[in-house]
Amino acid sequence: MSDVAQKKSRRSMIMVLGAFILPIVLAKLALTQNWLEYGVTNKGTLVENELTLQKLGLEESSLQQTWLVIYSLPAKCDAHCEQTLLSVNNSYIALGREMPRVKRVALSPNPLSNEQAKKLTDNSWTILSTPTLVQNILPESQVLLVDPLGNVILSHKPPEDDDAQAMFGKEILADMKKLLKYSRVG
Repeated sequence: MSDVAQKKSRRSMIMVLGAFILPIVLAKLALTQNWLEYGVTNKGTLVENELTLQKLGLEESSLQQTWLVIYSLPAKCDAHCEQTLLSVNNSYIALGREMPRVKRVALSPNPLSNEQAKKLTDNSWTILSTPTLVQNILPESQVLLVDPLGNVILSHKPPEDDDAQAMFGKEILADMKKLLKYSRVG
């Protein structure tokens, strides 16, 4: 074999080896150097401790066998609270054909004004008085996503400013769509 042919053969062999080895080396570097985010697909916070409707003191039969979006309202429902309610409601409407699988629940520690209560009931919200267990376990206002078996899966903390409300609603929508897509219950 001539010297030129031998160099071409070696070059081809090195290129083939590089095509197989380079991706493995890059993948190893990506894992060791933390270049990627690990397995985060949900937008809300995963509830790590076992939390169920029963532990929250919410054992009503109307809340069973359906997906729930529960908004634990603050002590005083001001304009910011109403904006959060609107974001959650818009997320519900954006579910489209999956809407019958989901029920919206508002937990109010104090009675709502007549105008607020009318808005919520007109939009088919279920309004419940906040049980003391909820106040003890969840001291701050948040939106909970609950499966049909009564397990709280995800928690979303409402944003402080009204500019982030649209993104907040999109996050809830993304999580609900993913949960409903992969769920075989409810």
